[in-house]
Amino acid sequence: MNLRAVIEFKDGWWIGWLVDVPGVNAQERTREELIESLRIGFEDMTKTNIELPSKAELVPIAVG
Repeated sequence: MNLRAVIEFKDGWWIGWLVDVPGVNAQERTREELIESLRIGFEDMTKTNIELPSKAELVPIAVG
């Protein structure tokens, strides 16, 4: 699966965020470190345990 990221070099830092996953953003000194941080942020976000309301269910949805 590929995710879309907006990245830019600004004031000596590479900054970016994932368009498809709100809340995943990073700032690093190199482009490569930024992309790795965004990848790790995505993995962390998708592994986070959440409390479901009663009678709710968590359903995996395949994309791509």
